[in-house]
Amino acid sequence: MPLSPLDCAKLLGVSRETLARLEAYVALLQAWNPRINLVSAASLGDVWRRHILDSGQLIRHLPAGTRILVDLGSGAGLPGLILAILGVPEVHLIESDRRKAEFLREAARVTKTAVTLHAERIEKAAGFAADVVTARALAPLPQLLRWSAPFLREDTVCLFLKGAEIADELTAARREWIMQTQVLASLSDDRGHILRVEGLRHAPNRSPDGGSRS
Repeated sequence: MPLSPLDCAKLLGVSRETLARLEAYVALLQAWNPRINLVSAASLGDVWRRHILDSGQLIRHLPAGTRILVDLGSGAGLPGLILAILGVPEVHLIESDRRKAEFLREAARVTKTAVTLHAERIEKAAGFAADVVTARALAPLPQLLRWSAPFLREDTVCLFLKGAEIADELTAARREWIMQTQVLASLSDDRGHILRVEGLRHAPNRSPDGGSRS
């Protein structure tokens, strides 16, 4: 059975005012999706579970005092815009697709949410220190970590929404990176995972493709 807006709000612990903003986002997503394919059409049948709860659950895993969050490849604003609606003070959305960037601007306006949109490719964006880096359904973990690196400081936390392939991705990433990881259960999908990464640094004598540096 599809998750209702009220049940989603209860699981996320949000106010009626915040729920109204999330409802405005969902209405806009449903209106725009046939034109620019922001999410799969099938997923809209359970949009509150598949997208709002899935993204919003990250709020409970943010470090205390989180202020600056960078969302890589934001697409429809999942999870970055949802986390901004839920109260993260400074959210940066990086999205190179022009039509998706237009949607993000309109979604921020409709939901009355302050975000900073970087309408450019991730690798072209100027790096800056963030408290948290997020991504959802964007790329395999080794590539996500390369894209995240310019936004990291010693205590930055990465939170990535991943699927059943997470074990293989971690094996591949550890050929290039040293890191502390924690795999957390997803609230929205029994097959999904939240990957928390801290203390990221390059493994000595390893190149980005996993080979030895000469």
